[in-house]
This record gives sequence, C-alpha cells and structure tokens, in this order.
Amino acid sequence: MPKYLVECVSMFRIRYVVECENAEHAGDTVVCEEADEFSQLHIGENITSIREIDDAEYLRVFDEDNDYLSEWTDEQKFKFVHKVNYDE
Repeated sequence: MPKYLVECVSMFRIRYVVECENAEHAGDTVVCEEADEFSQLHIGENITSIREIDDAEYLRVFDEDNDYLSEWTDEQKFKFVHKVNYDE
C-alpha cells in the first residue's frame, strides 16, 4: 500500500485579555509574546501538499522532523504511519 505525506497548516483562534493603556499596546503585547493566552479554539486544517513517499523518504522526514527520536528503530518509527482500514 503506498504512503502519502500530507502537509497541513493548522489554524487556531486564540484569545488574550490584556489590561493596558490602549488597543495598540494590547496588540503589541500579544505580538511580542508577553501575554498568556486566555482561550483557544481549533478552527481546522488546510492541506498545503500531498505527495507519495517511499519508506526511505518516510524515515528521512521522520528523523528530520523528530530528531530527538532518531535513535528509535525503524519499526518504532513506522508505528506513526496511519493505516486506513478499508474492511470496516
């Protein structure tokens, strides 16, 4: 069965409550990452690309994206592949 690498951009609506002198300063505070989030809502994912990959490419991308897991065996790494069950 072929493997496909699906790349997405995930979007969230994040709210902050900032007490300050004006709206511009509130916005600057958020952009400078000085405020803690108040709440968030996942809006969805937009697919940016889909391409077929082989096992070698999968392992290369896995190690690139998860360098802290590079010592794992190939068997452990392949457990992250989602397999669609067409029998259900």
